[in-house]
Amino acid sequence: MTNDDGIDAPGMAVMQEIAAQIAREVWVVAPEHDQSGQSHAISLHHALRISERGERRFGVTGTPGDCAAIGLCHLMKDTPPQLLLSGVNRGLNLGMETVFSGTVGGAMTAMMLGCPALALSQAFSNRDAVPWDTARTLGPDTIRRLWAMGWGKSAVLNINFPPVPAAEAGPMTLARQGEGAVAGMDVETRVDPRGMTYHWLNFKRGNIQQGPESDYRALRAGKIVVTPLRYDRTDDEAYGELAAHLPRLVDGGSA
Repeated sequence: MTNDDGIDAPGMAVMQEIAAQIAREVWVVAPEHDQSGQSHAISLHHALRISERGERRFGVTGTPGDCAAIGLCHLMKDTPPQLLLSGVNRGLNLGMETVFSGTVGGAMTAMMLGCPALALSQAFSNRDAVPWDTARTLGPDTIRRLWAMGWGKSAVLNINFPPVPAAEAGPMTLARQGEGAVAGMDVETRVDPRGMTYHWLNFKRGNIQQGPESDYRALRAGKIVVTPLRYDRTDDEAYGELAAHLPRLVDGGSA
């Protein structure tokens, strides 16, 4: 298990409760501090430190991707896990935001290293009252069902639980990654007590039209949303347009 909110985050405690119901053995390898927005980042230019927080429980001074690598390639290299769970994230991970998500990034790194992975997130309407019990209640059966179904080795399953009580949540529903709600970025400039300027980045959100099978539409309908994500970001439409002007490599030679 890993996450991006940090090893002491409430979502990690929920994830441990879920994992304890479905796994023979649970290992936690998670960031020491909040790493939200780190995407698939890997630390190549500074050392990482590992602190033992209990039996099979480790904090890492790095990103979710670092944690996946440390867990799979170091701490568990002799007994590789069958599944990596990333989350439960505080807040949704849908649409374009999955590109920035450390929750998704940790799962993607595990998948790249050959371990099946799920990213789990709990949406909320009120940040002061996150409905953790929805993920806690529905998580074990959701994971069991997906594990029984199986999925391609090149995909991570991104799971979002709706911001409603567990009894009101709709069934597990397959959806495509939608456009999301990110409409740009805001840069807020402030001045510190020493007169030096500093800056905060924030997402600018908007009411963007979503497709008919989008993850956002499914979540708004109160469903448990499942979206398979992959590393291949080749845009087929643009590829086709550019193929009219540029040569392609076909069977080892230029077209």
